[in-house]
Amino acid sequence: MPTRSRAEDTPGTAVPADWPSDWLRGILTLCVLRVLTAGATYGYEIAQRLAAAGLGEIKGGTLYPLLARLHAAGLVEEEWRPGDGGPGRKYYALTAAGRTHLHDEGARWSRFAALTQTFVTTPEVAP
Repeated sequence: MPTRSRAEDTPGTAVPADWPSDWLRGILTLCVLRVLTAGATYGYEIAQRLAAAGLGEIKGGTLYPLLARLHAAGLVEEEWRPGDGGPGRKYYALTAAGRTHLHDEGARWSRFAALTQTFVTTPEVAP
């Protein structure tokens, strides 16, 4: 398993992350919804914000299908906006249902993360 330096564990650092893909799959939905709490934005900007938060590079082949699923579930809205001298962009915005989902599932994730942190780091007592 790859090891990481303390600098890589600090949100906002420019150090590339190498998180296992199954970890990212487990939390990416909540992270994308969290990005959208700051307001409507487009896919590339979402990926940039996730990278700046320390999650590493999220490729379009992962991000855009996720955004489509979030839209189909009613958690985000899509809107095409004209580009500044270039092609238009599809913007994504959090819906009320998306905010509720983020709040509820974020709380569940926090409980799960705390439980697993305790389990993984607590030495086992021999029977």
